[in-house]
Amino acid sequence: MARFDIEIVSDDAIGGGNRPDVLCEMGLAYATGRGRPVDLVAAHKWLNIAAIRGSDRAADLRADLAATMSKSDLAAALRAAREWMTMH
Repeated sequence: MARFDIEIVSDDAIGGGNRPDVLCEMGLAYATGRGRPVDLVAAHKWLNIAAIRGSDRAADLRADLAATMSKSDLAAALRAAREWMTMH
């Protein structure tokens, strides 16, 4: 799954510069199951990265999503975002 994510985001977000809007849309897609299964850990990961890169909308959505997640899922999402940020 992570490879799929990176391939989708890489052209716009990585190769095209800082694109928090693309990352926010990735988070929304995972949160709503748009074009993929619902995965709240992945949704939080992408919303967190988008928020770090400057998206106020992603920060708000991330906070709403975090309130519905278990502590272990939230920890996994934060870990995944940190790993992605260190690689990109």
